Amino acid sequence: MVGVKDDGRPLFAQIAEQIESLIVDGSLAEEAQVPSTNDLAAFHRINPATAAKGVNQLVADGLLYKRRGIGMFVATGARTQLLERRREDFARQYLAPLLVEARKLGIDAEQIKKMIDVWGDQG
Repeated sequence: MVGVKDDGRPLFAQIAEQIESLIVDGSLAEEAQVPSTNDLAAFHRINPATAAKGVNQLVADGLLYKRRGIGMFVATGARTQLLERRREDFARQYLAPLLVEARKLGIDAEQIKKMIDVWGDQG
């Protein structure tokens, strides 16, 4: 897990995002136990209440659930839910502006596909 940094976002949001990333990349599988808030707090050198706020946000979003007396676990379907949300965010952040600029330049969908094929081969 990567440490939190002062990037202007609240620390609890960074904790939640890091756990989400672990779910998306498969490091935390569905039904896997998530590190405790005390472990997260110790690792990141933050207040346990701050770590708990990040974890509780994921519970509220339906990505984690609590097993009483045991800890927090990744919910079934969490990865799918996160992938869908991140794909929508990707489209909003990158594709929408790309399509606006393409229309201004008179580039149609077929030309965009060809450009993606050419540039994709270079990556």
